[in-house]
Amino acid sequence: MSNLISLLPKVVSEGRKEANRILDGLSDASRISLQTNELVRPNKNRKQREIGSNVMSALGMVAEPSWTNRLVYGDNLLVMQALLAGDPSTGLPSMRGKIDLIYIDPPYDSKADYRTKIELPGANIDSKPTVLEQFAYADTWSTTIDGEEIKGTIAYLKYMYPRLVLMRELLSERGNLCVHLDYHVGAYVRVLLDTIFGKDNLKNEIIWGYSGGGVSKNKFAQKHDTIYCYQNSGQSIFNPQYAPYSEKSQALINSRGGKSIDGKDRDLSRGKHMEDWWGDIQSLQTFDIERINYGTQKPEKLLERIEKAFSNEGSIVADFFGGSGTTAAVAEKLGRKWITSDIGKPATMIMRKRFIDNDAKEFFYQSIGDYQREQMNTNFGSKFRIRDLNNIVLNLYGALPFRDEENPSHNLGRIKNTKRLIYVVSPSEIVSPNTISRALDEMNSFQGGWNKVTVLGWNFRGEIGSYLNTLPPYKNGTLTVEVIPADLLDQLKSKASFKKLSSQVAVDPDGAIKTPIRFSSLQYLTVKDPIIKDGQITIELDNYVILSADALPLDAKNKEKMDEVIARDPLALIEYWSVDPNFDGNFFQSTWQDYRNNTENDGDPLHVINKVTLPLGDTGYVAVRAVDVFGFESEVIMEVSNE
Repeated sequence: MSNLISLLPKVVSEGRKEANRILDGLSDASRISLQTNELVRPNKNRKQREIGSNVMSALGMVAEPSWTNRLVYGDNLLVMQALLAGDPSTGLPSMRGKIDLIYIDPPYDSKADYRTKIELPGANIDSKPTVLEQFAYADTWSTTIDGEEIKGTIAYLKYMYPRLVLMRELLSERGNLCVHLDYHVGAYVRVLLDTIFGKDNLKNEIIWGYSGGGVSKNKFAQKHDTIYCYQNSGQSIFNPQYAPYSEKSQALINSRGGKSIDGKDRDLSRGKHMEDWWGDIQSLQTFDIERINYGTQKPEKLLERIEKAFSNEGSIVADFFGGSGTTAAVAEKLGRKWITSDIGKPATMIMRKRFIDNDAKEFFYQSIGDYQREQMNTNFGSKFRIRDLNNIVLNLYGALPFRDEENPSHNLGRIKNTKRLIYVVSPSEIVSPNTISRALDEMNSFQGGWNKVTVLGWNFRGEIGSYLNTLPPYKNGTLTVEVIPADLLDQLKSKASFKKLSSQVAVDPDGAIKTPIRFSSLQYLTVKDPIIKDGQITIELDNYVILSADALPLDAKNKEKMDEVIARDPLALIEYWSVDPNFDGNFFQSTWQDYRNNTENDGDPLHVINKVTLPLGDTGYVAVRAVDVFGFESEVIMEVSNE
């Protein structure tokens, strides 16, 4: 405790410097931008809806040109920077001073690992589903202060401080920030909030009490959370909320002619003005209909009360720890506009399905442009170069880099005792056919040639998998392609973490690599030749290829289960797929979607349907995108003719 208090001023000082650096850099040419992956026009039920063939292809021609809701994948520090800077590609101005309510339910420094369960079909129709567990996020924290590695609560507070500052910058003059926490860090975060917003701007400290779950034998059961609500100014939005009077109070008021004991008029139909303690909303139970199996999901009734109280119809509401998407889902129902984001791929996948299930208005699904470069600058500073990152990747893969004079970009390495070349692609480059061609050239020419080459990439063009499947070197194993894990930079937040990871890397005498980093095999989708008839196009999924479960984030037992699914039912791994039947070559607009647990099309919760017939557009191209249960994405683009 004493150490925490002594370091708190340093947390505030460093957090303020980081926030100021971010705010000062918003106008730079290299400012962070959002990359639009998909404009989702929810349409999950092809049997009950007609999809117009006159699909708008221009990005600006959305149904509501003044506003489109947004689901963003990525670190919220970067997401908020992009929102503050504005997003010219989708016509979004700077959101500075535009958001009326920010509600966040961040991690609580609980020291727990949170996981989501994946159900896959069993070996046959009579067997139980195969259940895998996928890591969602770890609520454990470490950082560096004055060159010393610090773990626990102080690291958590350092993480939170600049984010809270950016949230204040996004709030409108009428805006409110509601921060939902429990006993682990609530008191400490309140100190940060008092520092950032001013103690006098604490509008409410709401106590949400609930029952259910486990009990303790040696203390009172901990059954409440605290929601700290801060106003941005004295003109912030507040709409009083009301609760029904108790039967006893109603009887008393009736006996007094509609007046309370102090003689004031009371409206029994409206109810009583609510206080700052709420005991009438229960936490979600396993049997609740709205539950979608996300560990920290909050009930919609709770968010309804918060959003009704602290925002108005038409307000923009944001949640930068989106989780299961309750904030945005409720905002949609209440006539609010919304922005939500999460750093976890499982969360963004769950949210996208939830919004489509709820027949939401169209929304953008976005990510951070050049995400790894921005994370690298955040973690290591702007002086850290791509070549330094290439060296780190080579080291963690078990490869030996070549000398500087031979390899000035530090993107080439070798596996000892083998003739296998390793080619690392920059995080700012999307792996394309040209990238693969360069890697094959290096294999054939560098230092007289090599027997094999492995390409390690961060970002891939959606159609790269189907392209590779046409190449003889890929088919015969001379060329392999692996994916650098998206969260690698999150694992490298200090020199100590890199040292720990690199100490676990080893290469056996036969060239087999052992590394704690999960480089995954590249996956790809194949689609059958489309059938075109009477202005309609029928698209049918053919196969989904994952070479092996070895690189997936699974333990040995679950890898064995995965290999069985890969062998017998690979399309069962498709979590979500969507179609743009009028693809313009730039911007994917899905006008039809299907996903696991959508039973309206086929009644099977563990499979997507494999075939759909849609009106064909007039661009001459159709695009198909798929996301598997682990969040890996694939794309197929087909040239078609309506003649």
